[in-house]
Amino acid sequence: MTPDAVPVPTEQAARPAAPAPRRTPRPARAGGDGQWRVDGTAPLNHNEEFKAADGGLNVRERIEQVYAEGGFSSIAPDDLNGRFRWWGLYTQRRPGIDGGRTAQLTAQELSDEFFMLRVRIDGGALTTEQLRVVGEVSTLFGRDSADITDRQNVQLHWVRVEDVPEIWRRLEAVGLQTTEACGDTPRVVLGSPVAGIARDEVVDPTPVIEEIVERFIGDPELANLPRKFKTAVTGHPSQDVVHEINDISLLGVVHPELGPGYDVWVGGGLSTSAHLAQRLGAFVAPEDAAEVWHGVVRIFRDYGYRRLRNKARLKYLVADWGAERFRQVLEQEYLGRALPDGPPPPAPAGRGDHVGVHEQKDGRLYVGLAPTVGRVSGTLLRELADAVEAAGSRRVRMTPHQKVVVLDVEPDRLPALLARAEELGLTANPSPFRRNTIACTGLEYCKLAIVETKATSARAVDELERRLAGVEIDTPITLHVNGCPNSCARVQTADIGLKGQLVQDEHGEQVPGFQVHLGGGLASADRAEPGLGRTVRGLKVTADGLPDYVERVVRRYLDTREPRETFAAWAHRSDEEALR
Repeated sequence: MTPDAVPVPTEQAARPAAPAPRRTPRPARAGGDGQWRVDGTAPLNHNEEFKAADGGLNVRERIEQVYAEGGFSSIAPDDLNGRFRWWGLYTQRRPGIDGGRTAQLTAQELSDEFFMLRVRIDGGALTTEQLRVVGEVSTLFGRDSADITDRQNVQLHWVRVEDVPEIWRRLEAVGLQTTEACGDTPRVVLGSPVAGIARDEVVDPTPVIEEIVERFIGDPELANLPRKFKTAVTGHPSQDVVHEINDISLLGVVHPELGPGYDVWVGGGLSTSAHLAQRLGAFVAPEDAAEVWHGVVRIFRDYGYRRLRNKARLKYLVADWGAERFRQVLEQEYLGRALPDGPPPPAPAGRGDHVGVHEQKDGRLYVGLAPTVGRVSGTLLRELADAVEAAGSRRVRMTPHQKVVVLDVEPDRLPALLARAEELGLTANPSPFRRNTIACTGLEYCKLAIVETKATSARAVDELERRLAGVEIDTPITLHVNGCPNSCARVQTADIGLKGQLVQDEHGEQVPGFQVHLGGGLASADRAEPGLGRTVRGLKVTADGLPDYVERVVRRYLDTREPRETFAAWAHRSDEEALR
């Protein structure tokens, strides 16, 4: 594949509402940064070489006809460690390897002969039939494992390559897929969990999400990006798709002359170098949204930095160009027309996790249910499908906060649904810490992890519920737990973010623990602007000491805060001793 022959952009007159200052341009690198339109398409590292040699989408045929027959030992290395990701497959961590050895071993040494399989769920939307099939796949082929992710997907574990063709057959028979669930591709499209049913929705993003998926997912022309590309689309006033940390986000707004549409944000991402997205200041009509998305993803394909993997996300290009130049390139080279200027979105209204019972615009109810840190099972998903249907519904949505929302509940069936959900370990009335804690996959399955997260977080939630029972916590305090520096659980944007690493305990021994980030957050009803958490020199906690630390800092906040002061504001103004 070669990019379209369009010249490199030139500067235009500045627009009046540039959202953020651009960085000083980096000095030119000898041989270039691997930008296809600037430096040509010659591969500059092994990842680019294997993608150029054979596209990731092509591995499906080998999985079905060769590897499923020959088993794990028959898989070629570049397929195993590279192209399998284009179909949602990663090798999972070999059991018994502690976090201290993560950086010492090769990927081959860390890998088990089983796979994590990511089921792509765009917009988080599932029918009960689809939910039941995901549960059946989990119980039959994944040892009953299932995690709801903060990308609205479901991840399964213990999958054998021999079973993958049958898993695909079952998923695709009900309209699900794993296509481009991983890899250097357009990943799952985040969407508002209450799209199309919320009473206060500005615009329904469902048609935009469906058009993007139908037209572009699996398109070979977009299947070799510099790295992953993350998308979010919402029309809900709570801004419920963490738009500040996606490569592109479309937020519902009302233009004073053009009516409802979308405000465009680009260049967000966390990992080890956090960047918050920048507004382009452009307004996009709903019927043009997929076209604009297509233009942005092609800019990334053609101008993204490919030489170094750790600089290959869109956020680095946006940081170097600035929003003004990015908009110029989008309009001149990829759309062939100017976009109208548009209004910024208003401050978020309400909680974006949708937990609890809420009225839909048709008079029925939607119910947000909280598992503990996203950990469920195939059995639970199947039984939840039964409970949802008994409540008169056939639709559920996963959320970017590791929750489940049941749509279309008949009011007279609500009590039975809530009771059955509680029996399954789901609740519409969770404690503050159960509601506000998320965790990544962690050491249990992830080859990058240093620390176990799911069980550690679940134990902390249980302990904090016990210790703080009866203590009024009248403002959300988010707790995000990550097993390594890559921030899949968004530690920089949590009130209390915990980044996994080895730390010294009181006896001087190295044990699993966390570096602490405090006072981060995305825009919300309680916070006008997004911001990253602060770190305090030397502030680390052991995994075993996690409940002690969180209890201590929460009590200190409640005792010393100003009236109506949020935890984040308190954490940023407090001296270091108050935060230890």
